[in-house]
Amino acid sequence: MKKLLYIDVCALSRPFDDQSYLRIRLETEAINLILARIKENFYEMMVSPVHIKEILAIEDDIERIQLITLLNKCGKKIGVDLKRAKDRAEELVKFGFGVADAAHVAFAEIGGAEFISCDDKLLKKCRRYKIKIWCGTPLNFCDKEDLR
Repeated sequence: MKKLLYIDVCALSRPFDDQSYLRIRLETEAINLILARIKENFYEMMVSPVHIKEILAIEDDIERIQLITLLNKCGKKIGVDLKRAKDRAEELVKFGFGVADAAHVAFAEIGGAEFISCDDKLLKKCRRYKIKIWCGTPLNFCDKEDLR
């Protein structure tokens, strides 16, 4: 069975960020490597309603259209218990997670996906509250999976 990945919108948007910063360039390359493996059917990418809502709010037309196209082409909607996801997200909000972050993490947990984000504060909260799935940056994931 293929490993299921949940890549949040900040990580998916990395290629659209200012590439003059080394960290952003490295994370962009890592995301591109992960997406290439998804396109090769090595991994599956989980898509949730939170992805769609967050991406539709992006003001830049090109970024928004490309991300929606990416999700439609490479993403997989995994059936999860929406009530359970909502309850878990509400629990995470009580721990100090932002609403969108809590929803992303809840969907990833309930879907059994590994969670990839570029948001250091979010990942720190995931570690602090012992989220039930693997969580890390695109670079951490590439290191863990030995992607080159």
